[in-house]
Amino acid sequence: MPLWASALAGTLLVQTVCAFTSISLPILGPPLMERAGLPPEGIGAVSALSSLGICWFLASGGPMLNRFGAVRTLQIGMGCMGLGLLMLASPLGLVGLVGALAVGFGNGPNTPAGSQILIRSAPPGHRTLIFSIKQAGVPLGGALAGLTAAPFVVAHGVTATLGVLVALLALCSIAIQPLRRTLEKDGDAAPGPGWARALVQPAEVVRCVAALRSHPSLPMLTAVGASYSLMQACLTAFTATFVYTRHGMSLTEAGQVVAVMLVSSMCGRIALGWLADRLGNALRHLGIQAVLSALSVALLVAVDGGSPHLLYLSAALAGFTAIGWNGVHIAELARVAPLSLVSSVTSASSLFGFVASVCGPLVFMAIVAAGARYETAFLAMAAQLACVGLLCLLGDGRRRVG
Repeated sequence: MPLWASALAGTLLVQTVCAFTSISLPILGPPLMERAGLPPEGIGAVSALSSLGICWFLASGGPMLNRFGAVRTLQIGMGCMGLGLLMLASPLGLVGLVGALAVGFGNGPNTPAGSQILIRSAPPGHRTLIFSIKQAGVPLGGALAGLTAAPFVVAHGVTATLGVLVALLALCSIAIQPLRRTLEKDGDAAPGPGWARALVQPAEVVRCVAALRSHPSLPMLTAVGASYSLMQACLTAFTATFVYTRHGMSLTEAGQVVAVMLVSSMCGRIALGWLADRLGNALRHLGIQAVLSALSVALLVAVDGGSPHLLYLSAALAGFTAIGWNGVHIAELARVAPLSLVSSVTSASSLFGFVASVCGPLVFMAIVAAGARYETAFLAMAAQLACVGLLCLLGDGRRRVG
């Protein structure tokens, strides 16, 4: 098997399993919150803490990645996710909230570790497509979660469902162990006794963010990535609850809507990655897609629940555009970054994206708590994405004129 193929297979497997695990949590939102005596929109707090955990790793986990190497760090991350799920299996309180943080921290290595592996092996002419296929593991795992998590929790309960997720993470961690010999170069793992201390040092955050000064395109790429992340976080956290409460669908039907949206986003990531390789201007591509994404989300919240086929179609369109952006974005970050800073640049840009993922559900919850409808909150999130997309296009036009 070519090196790039084994690299893609390993990173895609981990990405899919971790996405399946993390996206199962908002799908389980109604029964999880009911067990805790909280309103359904309280799942936004779990999603926000999970995103905060990802931010923690992205800001401070670079020395950990250097110390253990990419594959071992992915295995450690899956161990943290499993521990967090076990904590969430207890009645939701302080222990459960710490568990949500641990799930996010364990999910954090996927982007920088995956980029570090793929940038060394992906053929330049197909780099965006390969990165997009790897990132398609996120909606693939989410779609599988949408199809299976809700029926399983209805049949067996929340605790049993979380136990199955823990077992799946353990099996995946074992499965990628043989790949360390082919996916890592000698010397990838380097002595670094200060990696644990770096997790709580503010200076490590400053060093991580400073990597974004290494190329003039990185600030705009980071801004548009954060805007997309905010929109995506709200779609994945609240779509199931939205159709469950607004259209009176069952929990299983709500999961199916999320599954359709995520399957479409998986196709979108691959198709849009191929298109970006052909067109060559990834930043302009992302700006146009942002505007189209905002329009598709507006259509999703405008459709009548009495037309289920139209609802599924609009969910598919929103998934294709508003969640199909990540592969193009990650590949462009890796392309413009100096080779020695690929993981640092990816971590720093993704950090801002996951900060937006923390803020997005919290702002969404605040809008709904203030008395507005879910539709209003979704439209507010779509509007910010459209504005950033237009700024991205305006900046690209000015560079061309200059």
